[in-house]
Amino acid sequence: MLAITKTIQEAIANWWSDFNLQTRLLAAVTLIVSLVMSGLTFWAVNTIQQDARLNDTRFGQDLALLLAANVAPFLAEENYTEIAQFSQRFYSSTSSVRYMLYGDETGKIFFGIPFWEPEVGNSLTIKRTIELPDNYAADVEKPMVRHHDSPDGEVTDVFVPLKANGKYLGVLAVGINPNQTAVISTNFTRDVTIAVFISIWVMVILGGVINALTITKPITELLAGVKQIAAGNFKQRIELEFSGELKELISSFNEMAERLERYEEQNIEELTAEKAKLETLVSTIADGAVLIDNDMQVILVNPTAKMIFGWEEAEVVGNSVLDYLPPPIQLEINRYLHEMKSGELERAEFRITINQPIRRTIRILLTTVINQQRESIKGIAITIQDITREVELNEAKSQFISNVSHELRTPLFNIKSFIETLHEFGEDLGIEQRQEFLQTVNNETDRLARLVNDVLDLSRLESGRSYSMDGVDLAQAIEQTLRTYQLNAKDKGIELIQDVAENLPLVRGHYDLLLQVLANLIGNGLKFTKAGGKVALRAYQLRSCKPVPKGESESELNILIPRVRVEICDTGIGIASEDQKAIFDRFFRVENLVHTLEGTGLGLSIVRNILEDKHHTQVFLISEVGIGTTFWFDLDVFEEASIATVETKASV
Repeated sequence: MLAITKTIQEAIANWWSDFNLQTRLLAAVTLIVSLVMSGLTFWAVNTIQQDARLNDTRFGQDLALLLAANVAPFLAEENYTEIAQFSQRFYSSTSSVRYMLYGDETGKIFFGIPFWEPEVGNSLTIKRTIELPDNYAADVEKPMVRHHDSPDGEVTDVFVPLKANGKYLGVLAVGINPNQTAVISTNFTRDVTIAVFISIWVMVILGGVINALTITKPITELLAGVKQIAAGNFKQRIELEFSGELKELISSFNEMAERLERYEEQNIEELTAEKAKLETLVSTIADGAVLIDNDMQVILVNPTAKMIFGWEEAEVVGNSVLDYLPPPIQLEINRYLHEMKSGELERAEFRITINQPIRRTIRILLTTVINQQRESIKGIAITIQDITREVELNEAKSQFISNVSHELRTPLFNIKSFIETLHEFGEDLGIEQRQEFLQTVNNETDRLARLVNDVLDLSRLESGRSYSMDGVDLAQAIEQTLRTYQLNAKDKGIELIQDVAENLPLVRGHYDLLLQVLANLIGNGLKFTKAGGKVALRAYQLRSCKPVPKGESESELNILIPRVRVEICDTGIGIASEDQKAIFDRFFRVENLVHTLEGTGLGLSIVRNILEDKHHTQVFLISEVGIGTTFWFDLDVFEEASIATVETKASV
């Protein structure tokens, strides 16, 4: 609120400073005259209204007393017909009476003009009473008076007690219309005052216009020219025909501007070269950079900042930076910019997440740019750092450490528990119990070793290490994998099926990594397939082909590379559709749904990393709960001639 008030005060001060002394004096005199005239008008209107109110009060009291004296005898005799006739004649004979209401001792209205209606004596009757003043008393001799406003003016309400032979019979309320003569007089005075007020200001405005056309215009033009020169526009000239001192002043100004323009032309080449060096340096910075002046207008912006904020098609230079920043950044940066502009803050830093043009997490650094004497602020430098990858890595690292810690804790706790039991109660346990405990400890140790090995494998794959890709005999890798798991499949009563096409060509890849992919997928198939089930590993060459990536001549776009497809199928428990998207995430285990404890949840993450990051292919799956699951991926056929050609073109 204080900042808004301060801004309004500064705007008013700047607006007032634009006027010359003569205009300010003219405005002040006009304001004083207007206030005096308005005060006199208000005083006159108030005096007329007070007199009219006093006259209406006296008239109303006399009229009400006269009326009460005439109707009281009729009321004592309960002759309501005479009361109605007399009241009607009285009401019709004068325009001053607005209404007449008759109420009994309790204030209940039994007759009124002009809105009297006969009552109906049933349960739906509306009881209408007179609203008497708080200080009304039935035994007073003088009528009670009050006033209320209406669309036609102020109405005077008079309340008179009705008495006959000293007995209180009820109350009479009479409304007196305002004095039309006084109302007309008040309105006339007000209209005259408004007309005079408007006339005064019209005369002042006409005088100001004449003054601006004859005297103020050359001074204003000269002032605008000086401001243009101060802003660096040395081509500014004043083309006005005057004589005397004004002519000499304008001629001197034009001569000064011409000399400054010649001086600027002598140094413009050097300044342009320095600016080009600065822009080149800023454009090569990896971080985004924006330079703004004290008016928040953009002076310089590099391509990185344009890319981060989506300014490639926008002309931001010369415009306010706040008009182009995303709304979340506007709200955060606005406070810092105003504090730095006023000198309250030299540096500021904050981070924020934006969704446009794409979702990013950025760090923004603000630094004031001051002159060589460190006396004044020339602008503000804004540095934008895209830390999206850094944030994602930190989150992934935290999640990975949390998951590893959780997975390590369970086997370690089980090992410790069984060893402590054997240590404390070993002599009391039977041979079978000890063997069972030792077998459990051995299984948990194997599980812990598998987890550590999988973590090391995944860490090695994600470390950025490069692997040489050669021709791999896929049939040999498949046979070695099946030979490794043959005994395990036999123990579980599962049939292993090998279906490899004859004369299968070599594929481009890394033998050990592909062996690890096959082992993980076959191991998963055996783990989730019940006795009597089947696990099949197939490999065959695809009839369809994959085109070479674009980038060369049109004839080269037609070169096709054959591929080999590998499929691993099982008749296991299957994977629910809602779990298929997360199946390749770290530590995600389908066996949690079937209450088993085998596995680390890293096997499929390793498979995806090897295939996508190292072999540049994708792994797919199709599964149905209770039916089984099929994983498949494609590998490029190894062709030394094609690879040599591609490498040669890349080097060129």
